[in-house]
Amino acid sequence: MTKQVLTIAIAGVLAAAAGYGASKTAKVALNDGSGKSVGTATITEGKGGTGVTIKLDLKGLPAGEHALHFHQNAKCEGPGFTTAGGHFNPESKKHGMNNPEGPHAGDMPNFTVKANGTAKASISDPRVNLGDGPNSLYSNGGTALMIHAKADDMKTDPSGNAGDRIACGTITK
Repeated sequence: MTKQVLTIAIAGVLAAAAGYGASKTAKVALNDGSGKSVGTATITEGKGGTGVTIKLDLKGLPAGEHALHFHQNAKCEGPGFTTAGGHFNPESKKHGMNNPEGPHAGDMPNFTVKANGTAKASISDPRVNLGDGPNSLYSNGGTALMIHAKADDMKTDPSGNAGDRIACGTITK
């Protein structure tokens, strides 16, 4: 019996150790302005709580290059998604990864939608996390992930001339 208890205890410790340091993940459903699903994004926090990777699996979007940003409010009311507010910017920076006074925490590289309206892409943002603190995507009740109609020019403040907001999903605990 003692050997059985010891085996169970060791198994419990190993299971707990396997879960220790496990990645935090958020799944985001993205919809267009009419409420129709355009796919999902899986956000995974990097090791040590620094940065996130967003895996996009999208359909039904216009072909071409599009901007992807985190916005400050966890609200996606169509058709224009203005309820999501501006870009997530807890450090009060200027917009754009090519702006010497930027970037916003929510600024990310563009991605491309194929001619058939689909996109599978992996985008990183080293300035946000899924933990606590001001740069958490869960801060102040959550944020939104936004797809824009055009590519971001990476410098024009406040939004990179990225055009209309065409798809949105909320990020909440």
